[in-house]
Amino acid sequence: MGPFLLRRLAGAIPVLFGVSLLVFLMLHLIPGDPVLLLLQQSGEQAEVSRERYDAVARKYGLDQPLPLQYLTYVGNLLRGDLGESTIRSRPVAELIAQEAPFTAELAVSALAFAIVVGVLLGVAAALNRGRWLDTVAVILATFGVAMPAFWFGLLAIFVFAVAFGLLPASGVGGPQYLVLPAVTLGIGSAAAITRLTRSSLLEALAEDYVRTARAKGLLEWRIVAGHALRNSLIPVVTLMGLQFGALLAGAVVTETVFARRGLGALTLQAVTSKDFPLAQGLVMFIATLYVMVNLVVDLAYSYLDPRIRYA
Repeated sequence: MGPFLLRRLAGAIPVLFGVSLLVFLMLHLIPGDPVLLLLQQSGEQAEVSRERYDAVARKYGLDQPLPLQYLTYVGNLLRGDLGESTIRSRPVAELIAQEAPFTAELAVSALAFAIVVGVLLGVAAALNRGRWLDTVAVILATFGVAMPAFWFGLLAIFVFAVAFGLLPASGVGGPQYLVLPAVTLGIGSAAAITRLTRSSLLEALAEDYVRTARAKGLLEWRIVAGHALRNSLIPVVTLMGLQFGALLAGAVVTETVFARRGLGALTLQAVTSKDFPLAQGLVMFIATLYVMVNLVVDLAYSYLDPRIRYA
């Protein structure tokens, strides 16, 4: 396991450096003078004194050559310094730490909902292939993939919050505030997991080792749970890792629809107010989190199929 983990970590480092380069270039690829853009974001006029212009350039290191600026940026990242928000005049890392728990709560709840519902529906559909339960699961999965998150969220608010008053429509608080946003965010992922679990399990059930297990007289539930399902989960685990990244991206829409705090709402504010340091910090943080999730997925591979560890 040790060498396998080290190889995966070594592969993640170039990815993170590539992301950091793209994030660093965000400000420099925008048409116009970066210093003037930063001044405008802070509420100052485009025409400023030379002294003020030079002061802002020195503050953000924009008076240095571009390669040196990048090295300084990477050095700050390694120290956990993501810069300072030009609109809020607070460290970006502090703003992210303040809002991240709300998004983590939403994303983890949505992923848990997607995994439980998706795997259970997928297994049920595969074990009842061609029957009414399979048809219902496929219809629900198609509905989940086709329904936009913002539309489903508005529909859920109308039905469960406005019409019946069962759940709150917006805000943060107890578990009741999390139900509608988590289901809204996770329904698309649940549909994708359902479809992949069904197809993977059907393929596994047709393998020779399953027929051999049945010939030995093993109980059907032991064959499914102990043999077929474990092998069929490898592509599903891949999808789960990818879906976590999709959930982070979808949090922008979901948190806006349900008026929730979190990184999604913070990202929307950073983009609309052109707060580039905050936007850069958020993109770098989410990209790093995404890479770490994929590393966890790789480790899950080696647990589900030890052959991957030694390949």
